[in-house]
Amino acid sequence: MREVTALGAAYLAGLAVGFWQNLDELQEKAVIEREFRPGIETTERNYRYSGWKKAVKRALAWEDHEE
Repeated sequence: MREVTALGAAYLAGLAVGFWQNLDELQEKAVIEREFRPGIETTERNYRYSGWKKAVKRALAWEDHEE
């Protein structure tokens, strides 16, 4: 299954109108086709994320030179 946004919306709608009684009933229908895991170690991921946050902070602080 490539995209599950519509499926999630349908599940929530079904819960709202009483088609399914609760989340437990929906969990019985869940099928995990693939599980994705990060390809890098936690320390490397955190290091890169820290650098990304610094870059975003700097970009947000850029001065607007338009007059």
